[in-house]
Amino acid sequence: MERNYDFLVVGSGIAGLFFAQKVANLMPEAQVAVITKKSETDSNTNYAQGGIATVISPIDSFNSHIKDTLVAGAGLCHKQIVEKIVRSGPGVINKLVEIGVRFTEEKGKYDLGREGGHSTNRVVHAADLTGREIERALLTSCRRKKNIDIYRDTIGLDLITYRFRGKKRCGGVYTFSQNRREFNSFFAPVIMLATGGTGQVYYNTTNPSIATGDGIAMAYRAGARVGNVEFIQFHPTTLYSPSRKPFLISEAVRGEGGILINSTGKRFMRKYHPLKELAPRDIVARAIDNELKEYGDDCVYLDISHLPKAFVKRRFPNIYKECYRRGLNITSDPIPVVPSAHYMCGGVVANLSGKTDIEGLFVCGETAFTGMHGANRLASNSLLEAVVMADMAADAAVDFRKSQKFPEFPSAEKWLHSSIIRKKEKIVISYDRLFLRKLMSDFVGIVRSQDRLKMAHERVKMILKSIESYYLSQPASHAIVELRNMALVAELIIRSASRRKESRGLHYVIDYPKTDDIHWKRDTIIRPPSYGQAEKR
Repeated sequence: MERNYDFLVVGSGIAGLFFAQKVANLMPEAQVAVITKKSETDSNTNYAQGGIATVISPIDSFNSHIKDTLVAGAGLCHKQIVEKIVRSGPGVINKLVEIGVRFTEEKGKYDLGREGGHSTNRVVHAADLTGREIERALLTSCRRKKNIDIYRDTIGLDLITYRFRGKKRCGGVYTFSQNRREFNSFFAPVIMLATGGTGQVYYNTTNPSIATGDGIAMAYRAGARVGNVEFIQFHPTTLYSPSRKPFLISEAVRGEGGILINSTGKRFMRKYHPLKELAPRDIVARAIDNELKEYGDDCVYLDISHLPKAFVKRRFPNIYKECYRRGLNITSDPIPVVPSAHYMCGGVVANLSGKTDIEGLFVCGETAFTGMHGANRLASNSLLEAVVMADMAADAAVDFRKSQKFPEFPSAEKWLHSSIIRKKEKIVISYDRLFLRKLMSDFVGIVRSQDRLKMAHERVKMILKSIESYYLSQPASHAIVELRNMALVAELIIRSASRRKESRGLHYVIDYPKTDDIHWKRDTIIRPPSYGQAEKR
């Protein structure tokens, strides 16, 4: 079945939903589709506990926020991008409030939290469920608009591309619905990829099960560049709860005075960084990793029991309730924690308006690489970037839509450039998701080596080759599509990590433990085989 829209949004997190509701407002006559793999609320946004970093306090400044971002980014942030996003922060906070987001206030003013790497309190939050509150407001706004259709249980397979005046242009997305056993072709002049992150490529992750790097994989296969995907941020403090669903212990817990101790009860962060528990995430994650290896433990502990009980319950109601549900009282007991894959600092190369190498294809949020985060993301800058990008991308996308005449597609089969239509090729899934995730965690984790990267690359290439060579022998399923995307993203991560012969930010390789500004103070850009080439017919 073929469906035609003016704007097609793939993903239902903060970036995708903000973009959808804004273009629907700017062009009331336009039709907007949002496709999402599961429910609308299953996204990284909904799991975000901390908040949005922005300059609101009179004792804060844009220059201070910019400086903190650049320091965390370890020399790879694009300064102009950082400046534009940081200075846009207060404005997008106001826009979220206008949409209906209810941020926590104290005495009529925003209650500002502080997280690692920030020099002052500047994190606007909604208790400890900021992402869920933003998602609620944006979904309500989208559902109220008659020109927005939301398609659940729908996964993107590949982008539909065509040639226009010598340039590659995106014209839609080929999709599959597992519940309905239905393939569809969505055509649109503007495609927004806002599919979130890549956390499921790793065994331990804070991300939901749908975070399989679909947008990055689809864009790369279509011919777009990806950048800096070796920089995977591992959140230092995920609740250690074997065989249970991962649960994030927000960085705000450390921001409010939580301390890290090892199994002997000794506070250890002071020997790794002068900011101790408030050091940037990469330093805290490596410190915990080192403590675990030194003592042979499965976890360390985050202790907030020295703070007033009433304050802990009020400031972290969701964390308190979830831990209590699992038999842990955080007002009296230290919290067992381990680092987990949390955020992709790289992604599809794009400018601040979300424009990619392919005309008509936009990306936003964690799927995108703008240079905002450099080699390490500053806490609570992710939601900030997502909203600012979505806001600017909506303006650019509407201008693009108004200025372009969209061609009439005779049929999907003649326009779709993807492996989906190579009907003689089949798939045999001989390696499952769990094997790939454990491989990445063991060989491409917090601390890396050239030998382990090489071994991982050989194994992942075998998995990828198997998937690409036998794509359709089994009945179609979301799991097969996700595994295909995960394997490609894993290969891109390993290839990027292998290229960078230094340690910087989130990329630490024991063969090159020092930072090399002379040779490596630059982005790692991966160009697909089809980049800059004419498409094959």
